Amino acid sequence: MRLTDDDFSLFGLPRRQAQQRAEIDARWKALQAQVHPDKFAAEGASAQRLAMQWALRVNEAHQRLRDPLRRAAYLCELQGAPIQANENTRMPASFLMEQMEWRESLDDAANLAAVQALDGEVAVREKALLDEAGRLLDEAGDAPAAAERVRALMFIAKFRSDIDKRLEALEEQDL
Repeated sequence: MRLTDDDFSLFGLPRRQAQQRAEIDARWKALQAQVHPDKFAAEGASAQRLAMQWALRVNEAHQRLRDPLRRAAYLCELQGAPIQANENTRMPASFLMEQMEWRESLDDAANLAAVQALDGEVAVREKALLDEAGRLLDEAGDAPAAAERVRALMFIAKFRSDIDKRLEALEEQDL
């Protein structure tokens, strides 16, 4: 193992979007057992510092690999198609219209059931986009097209957090 290994190599996983969360978690636990700083206590401060760097690297890789959206973004980057979310905000007009309709629906939602219904609709769209990004990465080898889907998914993730806030507010009102 080298600190510079990509996350997939570090975890001994294929460079694919399709991964099993249980496998990622199991490999994370095994790696943590190997590099935990306490294991190197008898070897001095230098060995513990190095172990701390490894533990941090393993944790960062775990966070990236276990989240399907972050994993897709990372794969795009590894395949030469960085997401550039701040620089590249272009989206198809149809997607922007969909976003506007969802925002209006959220603003107009008068009760918990309406917000939950919208959340379900958005979740279906999110899953479809994530599946499409995975197909583009794993089967078609089209990282630039996958990067477009990932950028759209980032918009959706932000909107889902707005839905979550609205759900929390409505649930508090019902208490």
